[in-house]
Amino acid sequence: MPNHKINHNYKIFIVEDNELYAQVLKKQLVSDQFQVKVFYNGKDCIANLGENPHIITLDYTLPDMTGQEVLKQIQQKLPDTHVIVISAQENITTAIELMKSGAYDYIMKAPDTREKLSNIIKNIYKSDQLKNENILLKDAVKEKYNFRKLIKGNSREIDHVFDLMEKAIQTQISISVSGETGTGKELVAKGIHYNSKRSTKPFVAVNVSAIPETLVESELFGHEKGAFTGADFRKIGKFEQANSGTLFLDEIADLDIAIQAKLLRVIQEREVTRLGGSETIPLDVRIITATHKNLSNLVGEGQFRQDLYYRLLGLPIELPPLRERGNDIILLAKYFVDEFCKENEMEPKSISDEAKKMLLTYHFPGNIRELKAVMELACVMTNRDVIKPSHLNMNVDDSVQNLLANEKTLEEYNNEIIKHFLNKYNQNVRLVASKLGIGKSTIYRMLQKKTLVT
Repeated sequence: MPNHKINHNYKIFIVEDNELYAQVLKKQLVSDQFQVKVFYNGKDCIANLGENPHIITLDYTLPDMTGQEVLKQIQQKLPDTHVIVISAQENITTAIELMKSGAYDYIMKAPDTREKLSNIIKNIYKSDQLKNENILLKDAVKEKYNFRKLIKGNSREIDHVFDLMEKAIQTQISISVSGETGTGKELVAKGIHYNSKRSTKPFVAVNVSAIPETLVESELFGHEKGAFTGADFRKIGKFEQANSGTLFLDEIADLDIAIQAKLLRVIQEREVTRLGGSETIPLDVRIITATHKNLSNLVGEGQFRQDLYYRLLGLPIELPPLRERGNDIILLAKYFVDEFCKENEMEPKSISDEAKKMLLTYHFPGNIRELKAVMELACVMTNRDVIKPSHLNMNVDDSVQNLLANEKTLEEYNNEIIKHFLNKYNQNVRLVASKLGIGKSTIYRMLQKKTLVT
């Protein structure tokens, strides 16, 4: 396979038995961009195909073999190399046969042959440049969405998610992602898409809950001009935009029950008709859905169609809340700090042990999204290179959830609750006892046993 990397080693072979004509062509083509070699027979050209030329100009009439025979050998060994046949023959049948056999172009020998050849080669070179840039871009996108780099963590819980994502990219099965707000459901969807066979095709994300109810149908399925009041132009819906790629339907639980029926039909029939139109557009779309709600419960309550639920369920992936991911919290916190400092050209910052402890005991109702915001603000708030608890802007007063984030004995939970209220009400035992509905002696006894350190 020829190397189409953009560089100054773009190789051109000229195969021409007329030495003078070969040198004229070479002089026309040699430049800083192109390396040009001349061969005067087919055998020598074939012997040097290991150099992987990008373009070969081939004289149809050679002393040792026909251009057709040389073309066949080139096609077998270097199918991506562009072959331009140059011939004095005006037989159109010969030209057609050569093009069918894989020749890129066929040029008649004439006074303007050099200019024609030069233009063709420049166009091929530009096309190869564009292809190479696209390949590099696709590789960069794939690297960016390498999900083991994209989704930070090494806990057992997140490893299980990675295992399911590996299974997801091997097939075209629908995916349903669930998890609390801020756990990274769209990252999972992108990670699956950009590592699947559809990676070069569109990834279209739609937040269903963010679309006004009256516009959902038009947004998903599109509409024709004049389909309704205000439809001043044709609109291509999200399904069409995602054709041959992936459609990510976020917050699918918020989809109106009437639209659910239409969505089910589109999925079942694998075709869509724009509002106000009659044309049926075939679809090849992989669907990934996400929600923070329990769809199964909504089905039981009659708020979500059971038949649509089973159509969308596919491979379910449940994302664990951040509070259940253990040391991943610290790993993520460090990552967010490092990225923020780098982006804002700040000195690197570390996280103190006390701050780490505070992070590990907090319940993070906003999950990863909240952690990112907390750590970025901490980078701004600290005047030094260390982030301390005072720099962490977290709702630590939400103590019930914080308590439940760690498994403790009932006695330990009681101690934590009483300690919290004593601190809140300036050690006023009488007031705390009244608030909690317990005797003052209970609190005094705990204080005497030193189980309460306030």
